[in-house]
Amino acid sequence: MKNQTYPILVIDDEESIRRLLQKELASPSRKIFTADSASQAMDMVRQHWFDVIIMDLLLPDSSDLNLLIKVRDACPYTEVVMITGHGDIDSAVEAMKLGACDFIPKPFNLDRLDLIVEKAHQRARLSMENKRLKHHADFDQGPKKFIGNSKAVHNIQYLVDKVADANIPILITGESGAGKDVIAHAIHDRSSRSNNQIIIKNCASLQKELARSELFGHVKGSFTGASQSQEGLMAYAHESTLFLDEIGELSLGVQASLLRVLETQRYRRMGEKEERQVDIRFLFATNRNLVQEVKEGRFNEALFHRINAFNIHIPTLNERREDLPLLVDHFLTILSPDGATYRIVQNAMDCILSYDWPGNVRELRNVIERSIILSENKMITERCLPLELVEASGNAEPRITLESVEKQHILKILDFYDGNRSKAAEVLGISRKTLYRKMKSY
Repeated sequence: MKNQTYPILVIDDEESIRRLLQKELASPSRKIFTADSASQAMDMVRQHWFDVIIMDLLLPDSSDLNLLIKVRDACPYTEVVMITGHGDIDSAVEAMKLGACDFIPKPFNLDRLDLIVEKAHQRARLSMENKRLKHHADFDQGPKKFIGNSKAVHNIQYLVDKVADANIPILITGESGAGKDVIAHAIHDRSSRSNNQIIIKNCASLQKELARSELFGHVKGSFTGASQSQEGLMAYAHESTLFLDEIGELSLGVQASLLRVLETQRYRRMGEKEERQVDIRFLFATNRNLVQEVKEGRFNEALFHRINAFNIHIPTLNERREDLPLLVDHFLTILSPDGATYRIVQNAMDCILSYDWPGNVRELRNVIERSIILSENKMITERCLPLELVEASGNAEPRITLESVEKQHILKILDFYDGNRSKAAEVLGISRKTLYRKMKSY
């Protein structure tokens, strides 16, 4: 995170080297850890996240480049700098082929090492940010803030401000399209973790067989198709916020693993024995009734009580209708393709105000976006709105044809006389031949 320290691990069996690097590389922005052997280093790597590792090429308990291979497998986004003797340049080149980012020969040029370490740190953070941005793109691009001036909105904004920096899980509930993702962003943006991208995942999009791998990561060979080790969302969300939308879609087995992370801030990649320590703020959302899901055995009861430590419920758009004009103005502004000012006539606004909005804010956004496309002279009229909105308002133009009225009347007469065509034709005042022709036509 910006303005915070980043961790560096120095691995060397010579105490004098460890002490020298610990002293010379220390700064307010760095925290230096040391290990004197490959085994100690791997124990530390599995439990802590390091941006940069400085590693001696030759260690008593590690032959050739085995430690580098293990480190790169365990921490694919950590940058590794090799320490080499003058006779080890060929091995150093081979190390770079295996994933080391640079090497520095003994005796050290400390200024050069400092520069290499700083560049390695920047690459490590850039790589992690790219991964975070990839998962951040899962966010449905709606309004960046919760729009409204209703009592319900003021209450939500009060709760968000109060809980933003409280490091507890939060469950956001409400119907689909009501704005749960917007609230998750608001909480993250007001927290001390806002310098890092929020990580977002809709659990409904997770393939059942791969959900555990995507959340926790896996090591090479842990299951069929695992051709290389991979980090999961837990690693990408370290020191940031992880927002899991539609949490009720996770299987009970994955729910149990998630509960352990919430309780211990530790997790284990698939196929890995050792646990890793993480620092994550968890946010959850669902449109399901989790109390009922627990009763019916589809949701882990202990997990429900853990994630429901603080609940923020989002009302439907129909429950805060006074916010509709503000939301319409907001969408007209942000969805304008050319920055122009679009206006909505009163009859069209009346239709919007009288509609129930079962799709909530997401449906309203889609309607406004469609209306802008259909508008003429940047004016949105009833003709620009979907028919169901206009019909719901009672302002729709009559669309019943004479043919449809005739058809319904004939069916009604036939039904009354139990299908007796002769009697029906007599009552209708037409010949049986005409009745047959109309029945065939309809």
